Amino acid sequence: MPSKKTAAAKTSPARKTAAPKAPRAPRTQPLEAAAAQTRADETFRRRLEKNHDELRWLYMELYDNGDMFAELCDQMRAYYEARGPKLRALDAKREKDPAWYRTRDTIGMMMYIDNFAGNLRGVESKLGYLERCNVRYLHLMPFLDTPSDRSRSDGGYAVRDFRRVRADLGTMEDLASLAEKCHDRGISVCMDFVMNHTSEEHEWARRARAGEGEYMSRYFFERDQAVIDRYTRDVPQVFPTTAPGHFTYLPELGQSVMTQFYPYQWDLNYRNPRVFNEMMYNFLYLANQGMDVIRIDAVPYIWKELGTNCRNLPQVHTIVRMMRLIGEVVCPGIVLLGEVVMEPDKLAPYFGPVEKPECHMLYNATTMCTTWSTVATRDARLLRRQTDVVSALPKEYTFLNYLRCHDDIGWGLDYATLRQWGMQEVPHKRYLSDYFCGLTPGSVSLGELYNADPVSGDARFCGTTASMCGIEAAGFEGDDDAMEVAIRKDVTLHAFVLTQSGIPMLYSGDEVGQVNDYSYHDDPEKAEDSRYVHRGRFDWSLAEKIDEPGSVQQRLFSALSRIEGVRGAESVFDADATVWTKDYDDASVLWVIRRKDGRELHAVFNFSDEGKTLWMPWKTACTDLLTGKKDEVTTFDLPGWGFAWLLV
Repeated sequence: MPSKKTAAAKTSPARKTAAPKAPRAPRTQPLEAAAAQTRADETFRRRLEKNHDELRWLYMELYDNGDMFAELCDQMRAYYEARGPKLRALDAKREKDPAWYRTRDTIGMMMYIDNFAGNLRGVESKLGYLERCNVRYLHLMPFLDTPSDRSRSDGGYAVRDFRRVRADLGTMEDLASLAEKCHDRGISVCMDFVMNHTSEEHEWARRARAGEGEYMSRYFFERDQAVIDRYTRDVPQVFPTTAPGHFTYLPELGQSVMTQFYPYQWDLNYRNPRVFNEMMYNFLYLANQGMDVIRIDAVPYIWKELGTNCRNLPQVHTIVRMMRLIGEVVCPGIVLLGEVVMEPDKLAPYFGPVEKPECHMLYNATTMCTTWSTVATRDARLLRRQTDVVSALPKEYTFLNYLRCHDDIGWGLDYATLRQWGMQEVPHKRYLSDYFCGLTPGSVSLGELYNADPVSGDARFCGTTASMCGIEAAGFEGDDDAMEVAIRKDVTLHAFVLTQSGIPMLYSGDEVGQVNDYSYHDDPEKAEDSRYVHRGRFDWSLAEKIDEPGSVQQRLFSALSRIEGVRGAESVFDADATVWTKDYDDASVLWVIRRKDGRELHAVFNFSDEGKTLWMPWKTACTDLLTGKKDEVTTFDLPGWGFAWLLV
């Protein structure tokens, strides 16, 4: 491992990324242009003065390199000057409303560009449809340049060039155009920023493979097998089944390079300040294309230290905090979304202290997988406890809540609590795998396992929301009653997501009940990765049925639209509402209460196949937010897999 001083010493001959050119003022309006430039200078100076001392202190603590810090500040100024007037105006607006991204009417959707509409221009042409879906936050899955061989691109997470869009998806100009059109419609755009590693085809990796010392210092090269063995001993493997080990041997160099994820993804060495600076320049370049949310991929892995487990080290938080400060100086309208897959109470440090924040938003992955476990067991006790844990965190923390995303579902549950209720980890995981593959009596789910380990019995699961809820099975069997239940289950689970504080996310296709796509088995480049079962192309013929009375798509789309509209209209769904659960004596019932401005929402969910009659704590006047009906309520009925939103 290179020492701090060694890494710093190697930075001097590096080829620095060229600074962007600032837009030239029109000659016909010299006075107005000069005045605008003066205001811009004052704005940048004000922001830099506010954040400079802390940024410098953190940078010098990590790197002790004043020249590199001075270069960083110069480049920050250059990227600020290159930021277009519309983006600067958006920054100014968001500075005055720093919680702009967490309003109750924000509905998110994540999608693959090619699957949804072919390319970036295609997505731009479909913005009207997204507006109809109530989308105000659009997460575009990885689209930067990757190797053409899909088996070496990892779905877009092996980036070859951070300044280019994948050729089949369009250009940077197309990306900027889409972002501008989204902004015109009040839609913010999110992209993935892969900081932990590059593709082996990235220019840095190619030059390192050629033996150039400067570029080798940007990765982790190792000759000593004893050091590699220590990593094997101390560091958990990311993909022990499909990509075991931590290093990949390069015979042309007689050395191994660190590859924590896949052999074609080389881990970056953030002990080298040149790596940090250059990646920050990439971050600012992408922000200047109009990106509103930057999703930092694999945050806990960024810093490596021999003798540790290379996870969640303090230097990671220093890097993310510096990234936050850099954004606040150059582009304060930008939001940082951290990909940290841990329990909410353990990932809270990635939000940072309230007075020195790091990520603006984090994923609520544990609640997602606990929700599906509840579906399989009909036992909501763990989900109740999980909801209380999240609700007890500071209200400034913003979570992204979802049922499905592009990835598999791993069963990272609270097994210490489950053991108290007689559920053991290995048998429970096996039960969940069997249930969601449709192998358990009473299961209506269809899907496939991912990274299954026959020895430990551990496995992850893949499938669309609709297929996991039974829409696929009911359609295949032509069972109208089963379809009614499946649609109700789908809507109820989405209603639970909408009940949580934070930003609810849909996965593209969920709004029309798109089911599993098994055609990936016929594609040699995809066949070994079962995640493609829920990454199929968006079926536009389904979208054409959302206005067809009685169709599955119309019933599902209209129900989701209705509850999304209710959420946007009611202040009890605000991020600063007080939230807790009621300890109802039926384990299959989850009862969530939200209080704001003297009003209470009782959100009640029936996680069972049987209808229930439930009792209010006392007879009270309620408004049923789903129907608008007002009544004195003592008891109310819920069908199997039904829910109620009652406003007191």
